[in-house]
Amino acid sequence: MTDLSTAAIHAGYDRADNARAASVPIYASAAFDLEHADRGRALAAGDIDGFEYSRVANPTVDVLERRLAALEGGIGAVAVSSGMAAVSYALMCAGEGGGRIIASKNLYGASVDALDDFLPQFGIHADFVRDINDMAEVESLIGNDTRAIYTETVANPGTEIADIEALAKVAHRHGVALIVDNTVPTPYLLRPIEFGADIVVHSTTKGITGHGNAIGGAIIDAGRFDWANGRFPQFTRLQQVIADGDGTPRSFADKFGSEAFIRRIRIKYLRTFGAVQSPFNAYLTLVGLETMPERVSRQVATATEIARHLTRTPHVVKVNYSGLGDTPQYALAAKYLPHGVGQILSFLVDGDASNVRRILDGTALFSYVPNIGDARSLIVDPANITHREVPDDYRRAAGVTDNLIRLSIGLEDPRDLIADLDQAIAGAY
Repeated sequence: MTDLSTAAIHAGYDRADNARAASVPIYASAAFDLEHADRGRALAAGDIDGFEYSRVANPTVDVLERRLAALEGGIGAVAVSSGMAAVSYALMCAGEGGGRIIASKNLYGASVDALDDFLPQFGIHADFVRDINDMAEVESLIGNDTRAIYTETVANPGTEIADIEALAKVAHRHGVALIVDNTVPTPYLLRPIEFGADIVVHSTTKGITGHGNAIGGAIIDAGRFDWANGRFPQFTRLQQVIADGDGTPRSFADKFGSEAFIRRIRIKYLRTFGAVQSPFNAYLTLVGLETMPERVSRQVATATEIARHLTRTPHVVKVNYSGLGDTPQYALAAKYLPHGVGQILSFLVDGDASNVRRILDGTALFSYVPNIGDARSLIVDPANITHREVPDDYRRAAGVTDNLIRLSIGLEDPRDLIADLDQAIAGAY
């Protein structure tokens, strides 16, 4: 494989096909010339690759998809308009028609809400576990209608690490797919497909774009899972939308083989539900992606320094950062994330909600923003912002209480950030 830093700048783009433009052009076109009738029919049927309508594919977005697939080691990707669109599409595509998803309780708030409250309205139900690394509990929940196991590789905001390889072995033993959200580490720190994950989703808004200026998401397919193994009838059902040129219906598994999942995401979910990534946002994401390795490396180093400092800061009673090296997950961090667990951390303070409020309001460099992965350092109270829709027992499983504060570390000097936290915490008491 090309070095990741090189791939982040060059993968998926051919200047010769784009008027020799050094940077990826923004193709602000809703539709594209089909050229002639035979080519138009072949494009519509999915027999050849190309562009006809930007709701399905766009050249700027296509470069982003190819680049993300290269970075994650997948066979293909679909970029969508947000991280939650990526999560929702991936889970619905796997669970479609009455399937069940095994998931961790410590997921990001909107993912919990989707699985616990919203997707059941579409016949897709979840079985939640408190500890996704309790393989006995996970395996005990696998039934005839289980379609996938879903977890975050590094949880937000507690930074708990999922044992991807062990989960993949359990899942594959039963013909179940492993879907993981790799938003927090980015492919710079962790490539889950190398450890057995079948589908990887991202909120590209975060560390991949890195500047807080473009909402987006992506789904990447490892291309190894057998979607025709009997658990997923949606992949073996005949579909008119992918009929052959003579009108003969085909199934996704039969027509696309190892690409069945990612093709179904594009042709059924993106095309029908329409959460399309705009060419302009794809361009901004590509610009940010070029510096991802350097940004994330710097942010991890600063996050580690700040986490260590907070462990000896008055009024801080607990620091959640698996990268400190003295947590119960030390072995998992060494195995999966030897270059760091990411730029987010969280900490508990003593006192009550009024102290938390004063800390939030007392910072000068930290912005009170619900995003993560920005070049700027961000601070938020998850109980009131990112996890407000989550039931109490799920919040507790994620370690989210009224006294929890989450940080997303940016590119500022660590000494300035530490001084800002120190004065805000001291001033709150």
